[in-house]
Formats: sequence, structure tokens, C-alpha cells
Amino acid sequence: MSEDADHEEETERREFQHDPIGHASVSAGMSVGELVEQYGDAGIGAAAVHEAADVYTEMLEDDDCAVFLSLAGAMVPAGMREVVAGLIREGHVDALVTTGANLTHDAIEAIGGKHHHGSVHGHGEGDHGGDGEHGHDEDHASGSGTRDHDERLREEGVDRIYNVYLPQEHFALFEEHLREHVFPPLEEEGIVSIERFTRELGRANSEVNADEGIDEGPGIAAAAYENDVPIYCPAVQDSVLGLQAWVYSQTSEFSLDALADMTGLTDRAFESERAGCLLVGGGVPKNFTLQTMLVTPGAYDYGVQITMDPEATGGLSGATLDEARSWGKFEPDARNATIVGDATVFLPMLVANALEKLGE
Repeated sequence: MSEDADHEEETERREFQHDPIGHASVSAGMSVGELVEQYGDAGIGAAAVHEAADVYTEMLEDDDCAVFLSLAGAMVPAGMREVVAGLIREGHVDALVTTGANLTHDAIEAIGGKHHHGSVHGHGEGDHGGDGEHGHDEDHASGSGTRDHDERLREEGVDRIYNVYLPQEHFALFEEHLREHVFPPLEEEGIVSIERFTRELGRANSEVNADEGIDEGPGIAAAAYENDVPIYCPAVQDSVLGLQAWVYSQTSEFSLDALADMTGLTDRAFESERAGCLLVGGGVPKNFTLQTMLVTPGAYDYGVQITMDPEATGGLSGATLDEARSWGKFEPDARNATIVGDATVFLPMLVANALEKLGE
């Protein structure tokens, strides 16, 4: 081939790199880390998982990097509670930003409540039990099955989170827990930050869990309290936890200062030599975690997000981390990766891979 032909091929293929796709190989007994490594040979979603796992592991390996964990969605009801609590106990979280819903369900399990396997609409595929009375095939065919199913659950005093059930009596126990163990110490202080509120919740969860010998672990808020990790909950009002706080404030001196938390979170980011974020889901926790870099000299050096929201809607939950770079929330040379998928599937995979690589 002539020199001109070589030059022409190079010009035409400036975006092309000679890096052939391999074919992942799986075998019995392989570890999560070995599986993720195989994903590096593949393309599309597997390649994205491999890249995200690599960035997340590097983030945890960096001893000078403060890790901010953003946790949205129904991660606690879905069974991810111990994954998050374990990260906190192992020192892999420097600050947690989450929803009041996750804290509500975390506390319910800490004091003895349980979430249960259920079904999306009546007795059918994916159901974990029942006698067949909760749904009827003819109702499903006409499209009324889901409505009938949920009306029946309401009559039985059971709340549904997709395919997870929670008996409503657990909310009564939760309210009692707050009124006996959480609100009274805070009432003496008057107006407190939301972070102060979540810290007291963690203390109460830890103590009640131990005193009553609850089989389930004390959970996320307790792990944060025991390891001095702050929990920020910027939309606490949008939850049963926030609703109960409002009710209690009507007849007491207790109240919450929604702006106070911004000082603590911003100071933590300001004082960090480097910073990384793991964004599980979107919504308020994601934006609250990212926006703190708008008022600090630096920006995130690492970022991994798991989301099921599309980018094209223009919404924050689906926005790429490259878009966040345009706002100055990420350093120009920051490593970032996105997994588009279910966080209940991919969060444990990222964590297991990282722990394996770290030798923990």
C-alpha cells in the first residue's frame, strides 16, 4: 500500500482504534470480580459495567478521596440495606445523601419490622406465595387486575412497593419509635439541622436494635451514627419520616432547618483533597450531591452513576456525568462512567468487585 493510501486511511479513520471485541467467558465458581473482568472484553452494557467498576474501585483505592454516596429510589425495601450499611462500616462512605423513604424503611427494619415478597398484580408470575385469591385471570385480561389487587391490599392493610409488601402496622411502630426515642432529645434543642435529625435517628435505631435483640441488623442510619458519617436528607418532607417530623413539630418546639445541612456538606467537599461520587438513582439526592461543587474551588475527580432514566428528556435523573462537567461539577480530567440499568442488580456487583479488588 502506498504512503498516500496509508495517509488516506488514517484520515478517514481518526475515530477508529484497533481494539477488537473479545468474547466473555464464564465458568462455574468464578467470582464477581472475574465476571466483571470478562465484561471488559465485551461491548454495549457489559463494557459500561466494566468501566464503571474500574472507576469505582479506583475511587475507593484513593486514600485522599472523599466518597459521597447518593442513594435514591426504594433501595432499602428492595433488599439493598446491608450493602449500603456495609460500605459505611468499611469506611468507604464519607457522606451519604439519601431520601426520607430509605431512612423510614431502614428504621422499620432496625426496630423489628420486615418487608415481604409480593407480586405486581395478584397471584401470578413472580408471586412468592398466596392461595390464588388475590387476582383473577379474567381481571388481568381486561386490565383491571392491578387495580383490584391493590384495592384488596388496601383492605388488608398492606402497602405495595412494586413487588414488595409492607404491613401498615409497621408504620405505627415507627411512629412510636420516633416519639419515644428520637424526637424528645431533639425537642430540647429546638430547631435542628436535618443531619442532626438523621444522626439522632441512627443513634436510636442502634440502641433499640441492640436492647431488643432484633434479628435484623441495625442498618444504614445506625452504621452512619456509629462511624461518624453524616447523612443528608434534603427532601425529608417527602416521606413518612418527614411527615411524622411535621406532625410532632405542631405541638412542640422541635423543627428542622432545611438550609443548615448545606454548610456541612459544602465544608466537607471544600476540605477534601480529592472527591468522588457514587450516584445510585437520580432525583434530589443526585442533584444535592453534585451541586455542592458549584460553591467550592474544586470539583469531583471520580464519578459513577447507575440510572434507568433516559438522557433525552433533559431531566436531572438521566443526565450524563459529562453534562455535569459542563457545569463545573467534575474536573476536566475526571474519570466518570454511567450504567443504565437497575441499581438493585448493579450496585451489589460494583461493590462486590471493588471489595474483591481491595482484598476485603
